[in-house]
This record gives sequence, C-alpha cells and structure tokens, in this order.
Amino acid sequence: MALHFQSLAELEALCTHLYIGTDLTQRIEAEKALLELIDSPECLSKCQLLLEQGTTSYAQLLAATCLSKLVSRVSPLPVEQRIDIRNYILNYVASQPKLAPFVIQALIQVIAKITKSGWFEVQKDRFVFREIIADVKTFLQGAMEHCIIGVIILSELTQEMNLILAKPLNLQDQDQQNLVMQVLKLVLNCLNFDFIGSSADESADDLCTVQIPTTWRAIFLEPETLDLFFNLYHSLPPLLSQLALSCLVQFASTRRSLFSSPERAKYLGNLIKGVKRILENPQGLSDPGNYHEFCRFLARLKTNYQLGELVMVKEYPEVIRLIANFTITSLQHWEFAPNSVHYLLTLWQRMVASVPFVKSTEPHLLDTYAPEITKAFITSRLESVAVVVRDNLDDPLDDTTTVFQQLEQLCTVSRCEYEKTCTLLVQLFDQNAQNYQKLLHSASRVTVDMAIQEGRLAWLVYLVGTVVGGRLTYTSTDEHDAMDGELSCRVFQLISLMDTGLPQCSNEKIELAILWFLDQFRKTYVGDQLQRTSKVVRLRSDVSRVPEKAWKVVKVYARMSEVLGITDDNHVLETFMTKIVTNLKYWGRCEPVISRTLQFLNDLSVGYILLKKLVKIDAVKFMLKNHTSEHFPFLGISGSYSLSDFRCRTAFYTALTRLLMVDLGEDEDEFENFMLPLTVSFETVLQIFNNNFKQEDVKRMLIGLARDLRGIAFALNTKTSYTMLFDWMYPTYLPILQRAIEQWYGEPACTTPILKLMAELMQNRSQRLNFDVSSPNGILLFREASKMICTYGTQILSLGSLSKDQIYPMKLKGISICYSALKSALCGNYVSFGVFKLYGDNHFDNVLQAFVKMLLSVSHSDLLQYRKLSQSYYPLLECLTQDHMSFITSLDPPVLLYVLTSISEGLTALDTVVSSSCCTSLDYIVTYLFKHIAKEGKKSLRCREATQAGQRLLHFMQQNPEVLQQMMSVLMNTIVFEDCRNQWSVSRPLLGLILLNEKYFGELRAGLINSQPLPKQEVLAQCFRNLMEGVEQNLSVKNRDRFTQNLSVFRRDMAEALRSDGSTEPLDMMS
Repeated sequence: MALHFQSLAELEALCTHLYIGTDLTQRIEAEKALLELIDSPECLSKCQLLLEQGTTSYAQLLAATCLSKLVSRVSPLPVEQRIDIRNYILNYVASQPKLAPFVIQALIQVIAKITKSGWFEVQKDRFVFREIIADVKTFLQGAMEHCIIGVIILSELTQEMNLILAKPLNLQDQDQQNLVMQVLKLVLNCLNFDFIGSSADESADDLCTVQIPTTWRAIFLEPETLDLFFNLYHSLPPLLSQLALSCLVQFASTRRSLFSSPERAKYLGNLIKGVKRILENPQGLSDPGNYHEFCRFLARLKTNYQLGELVMVKEYPEVIRLIANFTITSLQHWEFAPNSVHYLLTLWQRMVASVPFVKSTEPHLLDTYAPEITKAFITSRLESVAVVVRDNLDDPLDDTTTVFQQLEQLCTVSRCEYEKTCTLLVQLFDQNAQNYQKLLHSASRVTVDMAIQEGRLAWLVYLVGTVVGGRLTYTSTDEHDAMDGELSCRVFQLISLMDTGLPQCSNEKIELAILWFLDQFRKTYVGDQLQRTSKVVRLRSDVSRVPEKAWKVVKVYARMSEVLGITDDNHVLETFMTKIVTNLKYWGRCEPVISRTLQFLNDLSVGYILLKKLVKIDAVKFMLKNHTSEHFPFLGISGSYSLSDFRCRTAFYTALTRLLMVDLGEDEDEFENFMLPLTVSFETVLQIFNNNFKQEDVKRMLIGLARDLRGIAFALNTKTSYTMLFDWMYPTYLPILQRAIEQWYGEPACTTPILKLMAELMQNRSQRLNFDVSSPNGILLFREASKMICTYGTQILSLGSLSKDQIYPMKLKGISICYSALKSALCGNYVSFGVFKLYGDNHFDNVLQAFVKMLLSVSHSDLLQYRKLSQSYYPLLECLTQDHMSFITSLDPPVLLYVLTSISEGLTALDTVVSSSCCTSLDYIVTYLFKHIAKEGKKSLRCREATQAGQRLLHFMQQNPEVLQQMMSVLMNTIVFEDCRNQWSVSRPLLGLILLNEKYFGELRAGLINSQPLPKQEVLAQCFRNLMEGVEQNLSVKNRDRFTQNLSVFRRDMAEALRSDGSTEPLDMMS
C-alpha cells in the first residue's frame, strides 16, 4: 500500500486497519504505511490533520504515535520545530480535555520526550524546554479536567526523566564499544593523575603509589567499586578488559593512609577475592594484554601491602597456591609475553625478602611454593634451549638486559629452602656436563646437539652465579656456604675444561655466563668487605683454627680446596686473573667477551686491598710487561677490528695502570718500561707521518693510542705519576695528535678519542695538575689544549651546514668535548691566565674566540636538545662569568645577546645541572653590573679599564632592558607556579635582578595581585611585602642569605594563597 493519502478518509481507514483490523495482511500493510508516513515530509501536516479533523480516537492515537517516533529519532528535529510541537500539543489537550484517556496519555508522552531530550538546550540564554513547569502550573490552577491533565503531565515527566537507557550493552556495536573504552580510559586517567605533584618517574612502574584524594574515600570503601571492575574484566572483550585490569592495578596501588587498619584489611580481602576469581577463570589471560596487566596487578599487591597483611586474608592459602601455579605455567611458556615475567618475579622476590619480618602466626607457605618457582624457572630455561636451536628462534640469552634483570630477581627467591635448589642444580649440572664431555670426545659430533648442550650449560652457569650472589640478599647459614662451594667447584671445573679446548672449542654464550658467575662470586666471597674476616686455610683440618667470624667465608672453600686446591680468596684471585688473561688472548675478535672481561678486570682493580693482592700474581705481572697486540690481539689495528671495538682499550689501560700504581712510587724507569709499547707505536706513527704513506693504518693506530692514553691518564691520580705521563707526552707526541685533528677533522671516529684524551688530561682530579712552582707544565698543557681546540673549531666550521642526523656526531659532540676540556682548564686552578696577556701570549684569547665561533654556529634549540652539549656549555659559561667577566663584556652586542638568551632559555631547563649553572652565571653577571653601578661615582685612573668594561655592559643592558626583565619573569614564574627543585640557586640572581629593575618588579607584583579575586589580593600583597622585609639595597652575602630565607617562606605562602578556594586561573608571569 503506497502512501498516497490525500484525504482524511484514507488516513482514518489506515487507523482502522492498524488498531482494530482483523485481517493480518491489511495490518502488516498498515504498519508499513505508518513507517512511510513518519519518513514523509508531510508527516507533521498529516498528524495535524488527524488531530484536528479526525472522527475517531484511533486517528488521534495514530497522530500521537507518529509524533512520538518523530521526536525520538537519533537526529533530533530543530529546536524551533520541537518547541512548536510541544506548544501545539499543550494547547490541543487544553482545548479538548474530553479526549480518550489513551490519546491524552500518548500526547503527553510526546511532551515528556521532547522535554527530556532538550533539557540542557539553550536558546537566547534560556533553557527553553524547562518552561514546561510554568505551563503545568497553569493546568493545575484550572478546572478539574485541566488539573488532571496537569498531574498526568507531571507523572509522565517524572517517569520519563527516571528512565535510563537500561538496554544491555551491545559490544558488537562499534559505537557502544567505543563509549565503554573511552569511559574506562577516563577512569584510568583519573587514577593515574598526579594528585600531589610528585612528578613521579614513569619508568619506576612497580614503585607507584596512587595518592587518592580523601574526598574519594567513600567510593573506595564500597566493595561494589572493586566488584564493578572485576565484573567488567570478566564480561568485556580483551581490548576493553585490559583497560579494566589497568584500573585495578591502580586500585591495588591506593595509598595506605586512605584507610584505617580494619578498612585496609577489608579492601585487601576484596582485591584477593578478585585475584582468586580471575585465576579460577583464567580464559581471559590468554590475551597478552590481559596477561601483562594481571602480572602488574599481582606485583602491585606486594608493593603496597606487607606479607603480614596478606597472610591474614582468609583466602590467602588458596590464592598463593593459584598464583604459584600461574607463575609456574607462565615460566614454562617462556615464549609468551616474556616482558611480563618481570612482574611475577618481582612479586615472589619481595614476598621471600619479607619472610624474616613477618610476625604473624599464620603460615606464609613460601617455603612450599618458592622452591617450586625456582625449579620452574630453571627447568623451563633449560628446556627452551632445544626449541630455540631447532626452530631457529631468538635466543633469550641474547637479551642480556632482561636475563640479568630476571636473574637478580630470582637470586632472592632461590635462597628460600636453598637445599632443594642446590640439589636440583648439582644434579642438572653434573648431568649436562657429562653429556657435554661425551660430545666433545665423540668422533661424529652433531652440531645441533652440541649447540643445545652448550646453551644448557650457559644457562646453568648463569643460574649458579645467581644463587651464589643471592647470599648477599638473604639470611645464609654455614650449610648454605658449603653448598655454594659445591656449585662453584663445578663452574671452576667447567672453566678449566673450556680453556683447555681453546681456540678450537669455544662458545661465546658459555664465556659470558662464566664472567657473570665470576662477578657474582667476587661480590659475595672476594669483595673488600670480606677481607677482615677471610683467613687462609690450607687444609680442611685447619678449619677448626679459624676464628668464628671467618667461618662463613671459609666454608665455601672447604669443598673447593679438596677438588681444585683453591683454599682461599688469594687462590681465587689467581684463577680470576688467569681467566682474564686467557680471554684477552683468545677472544680478541669477540667484542662482547672482551668488553665483559675488561669490565670484570676493572671491578677487581677498584679496591686497594685487592690491588695489593693482585700485583703479586704472575698473570698480572705478565700483563704489565706484555700489553701488546702480540699477546693480546684486541690491541691490534688490523682492518678486521671495528673502530667501535677500540673503546674497550680505555678500560683495559685504566685497570692496568691502577695495578701499576700500587708499587710505582717515583720509579720513572718502571713507568718508561710500562709505556714502551706505546712509545714504539708513537715512533711508528711519527715515521709514517714524515714519509706520508699508509694513512689508514696511522689513523687506526692513533685512535687506539688515544684510547689507551685516556685510560692511563684516568688512573693517574697523583701529581708524581701524572707528571711522568706529561713528560712522556710533551713535547714529542702531543703535536702528533694536533696533526691528526688537522688531517681527519671530518671523521668523528678519529677526533672524538683524541679530544676526549685532551679533556681527560685537563682534569685536575685529586690536585694532580698542581705542578711545582718552578714548573711551567700547567701553562704548556693549556697551550697545547688551546691549539687543539682552535684547530678543531676552525676546521669543523668549514664543514658548513649538516643534516639533522649528522649534526651531532659530526659537529656538536666534538664541540661539547672541547667545552668540557676548556671548562676543566678554567676551573682547574693550575694556570694563571693573567700571564698570557702580560707576556703577549695569545693562546688564551685564541681559545676564547674559538669558543665564541663554535657557539654561534649552534642554535639555541640544539644547545638544550643535546644533553651532553648543554652539560658542557653551561658549566663553562659559569666559569667564564665567574672569573672572566672582562671577556664577557668585550663581546659584540649580538654575541652577548646570544649568550644572555641562552641563559634565559636554560633557566627553565628540566636538567637541574643546566638550570643551576644558568642561575649562577646570571648571578655573576648581575652582581658585576650592580657593583659597577655602585662604583660609578667613584671613578679612578687605576680602575679605568674595569670601569670601561662595566660601562659597556651597562650600555648594552640599557639598550636591551627586556633581557633582564625576561629573566626576572622566568625566575618569578618558577618560584610561584612551578616545582622549583633548585630554589637556592634561583634565589641568588633574583635579588640582583630586583634591585636593578625595581620598577619592573613592581609591575610583575601588581599584575599577579590584580589577577586574583579581591579577598586574596591583600594576602598576596602581604606575601610580597614579607619577601623584601629586612632586605637591604646591596648584594652582600648576609643580605643575600636573608633574601633566600624570605623567598622560601614567600614561595610556601604564595602556594597556599593561590591554592585556596575562590582562585582564578593562575596568571603565568611570562605573559
């Protein structure tokens, strides 16, 4: 039935078929026609026709039904049209109160729907749909029929307003799914909000506590709140349930002080119930996102609640069993979400570490489950090797950062019921070592089987090192130390076996694992802290004669003495050094092994007590006399070595020089002998330079020499030893480094090591550069540094513009090293810079000009963007403003403006080193200017030069008053509105700025005060008065200290005043 109704009769026929017709076909056709009528442009006119001229109540009902559907559409009608419909219906029912009750009900429902949908809509500053209340009053004041209609309108309005869309969520509907997602994100963002402005480090995920406001306390006390999110997790799809779990992570991190003790116990109980429910229905955890968030959730439970509180929860025994099973399953499926295991191990590590502090009589059950966790970790890692090798997967051992993190967590867990862990490791180690030996002696070795066996041994060595290192984290007994000895014996035997097979049979992963073990054994049984109690025990029967304090250290050597002849830490040190020498000899082409070996050597060479023992070992004596590429191939320069591999040479020579220093004293011959290999290399370079051939070999040799010398210079911390090095280098070899800078300035691989060597030589560490009064060495060293910096600066600027990815390695890195070297010289107190001008030497002026030229080639944004550059430039500027203001004032106005702008921008840097240096530099400049103004009326001939310098600076500031004003605004803004972490540093220049710019300070003060409501203005004005109370018009130390104290009180009072109720949006003083 097409909709071509032109007459009232046809419309009424439609009503008859629709409401009282008996023919099903006619009714279906009538329903279709009704839908067409609603979509028709003539719908409103037809409805009006039915209401005004219809002869039956069904015609009026049809009109009401159409209008109801029309106003309920997703896309609403225009406001004016809805107002017209509402007013029409109100007039209609008012004029015809005798209508059938169901018609009146239907029409009033239309009014109610229009009112509800438009309740918040505004037209001409009026909530137009809320005027229905006034209309209803008119009905209530009329005749009985109208009064009834008024009551019906109120009833329908109340019912309609009370109706909430209680339709179940249809998560197949993309719009509804998106709504739920956004709501969960909103909740999560609220829970993540930094309520106390702590600026927490986001990387410290497992240490987070959510500082929930006290006003939210009632919501958190309601158990329904937690239940809601647990229910959401179970009912939502993974993408959304992950967000619900993220919210629960924050709920678990709620600050403890929000609850009383009984409330906290109840809240924890609800969390534990939720954990139990999730683990009993683990289907959702198959999603990696859910799994990860749940692991975080478990870790947060122990972060915020004590073990003594957890064991008091009724469900604890069942839940700890479920968590243990979940952890074991997770460890067995090592390839699934490996980054999440960190949180599970964090949970168990903290649980086990808390055992000694639990006072509750309730069993914690960790002695039951912790060994199972350790066993699962060990067996799962061993079983993973075969899968990794055969399926050619990424080896977890290659990700050493993750491996070390997990092992450090496991070390605590493994010491709980240590006997079980030790027994398991001994059994597995013996079994795998025997299989490995069989494969080694087998004529037909299968490569895959060998790789699997070597991978398992690598894991076992890592694990033995881990549990031995765990002695420092857990209460140990004598029996535990004996067990450590049993395990350590096996690793030392493996070391012997592996080294015997070199260089034919070698495995990098086992070597790296051995180095991890040796380092853990060193920390536990060989460190300086144990030397007081360690005694030499030659025979097992001697143990009884050892003092009781030494017993624990000796116990570990009992078994090692029987099997290996290692009776004490002296023998262990011999083993260490033999292993180090072996690695340096045979693993020269493997950078990871060499690097880790040298790190181990460095760690050994730090403690003085160990150094005294090490120098007596034959392997150490061999190294001190034979540090050449012939014995240690990694010191070679062949093209097979990457230039980046040369970095390890610095660590090698640092450790070697520490060993040399033990007995060196003033023996120059011994030092010359030690330096002989480097002397030969430098002489070779000199010869090649003169003959001008094999330039590539020279470059590689110089890079190696620069790295070697930097390691030596770093370790020479006495004046005598440093003087030996300087006399060896100057004047013969330093010019060679100058030539290298000239020739290869565009190759950072060459220039960076040489510049770093020069920066190290300039460091007056431990006053080593305080030469004798008759020695010119300090000035000579500075002259060489000046030449190098000037040469590099001139050459590097000739490169022109560089791309964004090239500018730091090619240019800015070298500039930052030059600035560091210059800063060390200026602050080292070993050069009298006035001498240069006195004797017409321009080296000091040249290096300052080079500093300016390099600075002007760097943009302000780059100065702050590259951390190493900013941390070298700003401390250098601090030195210049402190001692060389005559240079600063002599700068051309554009250069001075550049420098001052860099200070202004650095004041707001997040790096406190940078911002504090900027404050100090600004303080020196302001103080210099203030003193000049104070002395301006006392000019004399003898200070004419200083007066001229001050006049230049004053003239510049008068021409550019906005410079200091801007910096005052920045500092005041920092004090009043920001988290000022270096308040003392900020206070020092601020007083000088205020005294120099009192008028502008008054404008700032007035601007801030006037931006606040009237009741607050007097409070703020008083704060400013208190700030300057007792402060005089000078920059004496006493006056500065008074101002600093006032500023601390001022900042606190301002924060309280601005935070109190009724404040407007804070005015940024920068505006």
